[in-house]
Amino acid sequence: MRGFSWVKPRFRREEKPFFLPTEAEVEALINSCRFRMSVFLQTLKETGADSGEAWLIRWTDLNIAENTVALTPTKNHNARTLPISEHLISRLTLLPRKSLYVFGGKDLDDFRKGFWEVKKRLAKKLQNERFNRVEYRSFRHWKATNEYRKTKDILHVKWLLGHKRIENTLVYTNLVPLGKSQYVCRVAHTLEEATVLIEEGFEFVTEMDGVKLFRKSK
Repeated sequence: MRGFSWVKPRFRREEKPFFLPTEAEVEALINSCRFRMSVFLQTLKETGADSGEAWLIRWTDLNIAENTVALTPTKNHNARTLPISEHLISRLTLLPRKSLYVFGGKDLDDFRKGFWEVKKRLAKKLQNERFNRVEYRSFRHWKATNEYRKTKDILHVKWLLGHKRIENTLVYTNLVPLGKSQYVCRVAHTLEEATVLIEEGFEFVTEMDGVKLFRKSK
């Protein structure tokens, strides 16, 4: 048929659901690694940093007096300075200073292979296949989900993760079972209505069909 051209159909890639390890599983992985890997995983757990951000932490990013670490953003994130525990600070300072970077700043993929071996051995030892599903990003998901569970403050989680868009953070609200009776919901059609709701303590959730959705704990 003249004039006909076939266009290959485009398929939307299906997003995999987040895998959330338990805190016991996170701690088991941290305690089963060699020292440098163990400190790296603990850094991911306490900060919720992207693995690339944690990998590029410099010695000058550590503030020992204040127990904080400054993260240089990757993947279009925001820069931020996050609190960490004294225990983590003490472990970080025990790492050898062979370069400008705390964890060496070499190939993260090679480091990731070592992590793969650790979780494979641990899964076999403890007869728990869930360990094989844990990735570096699982520590980020664990931190974000637990911070939201504790604070119910999505803006705090957004800041913690360094997200530029609230839509990227809202996915974590779906991972926390909160029950139907914990929130009062309101909608705002205008800027004035939204202002009143914020002044009353309501939290912005999202926008749908031209209206803004807010909620507040009962």
